[in-house]
Amino acid sequence: MAKYGEAAQKSVKQAMDKFKAGKLKSGKAGTPVKNRKQAVAIGLSEARKKGAKVPSQ
Repeated sequence: MAKYGEAAQKSVKQAMDKFKAGKLKSGKAGTPVKNRKQAVAIGLSEARKKGAKVPSQ
């Protein structure tokens, strides 16, 4: 199983909280996210950009 760092877990949790509140947006158009998997992917992507320990795609 892949090992995720604390920063990555925090980033995914923030993305999921926004998703549950209906405020998570995707892409340049800012369309609302309607899928849990997409919300997790956004959280992991943000964690990668910040330099957190996240396995490769």
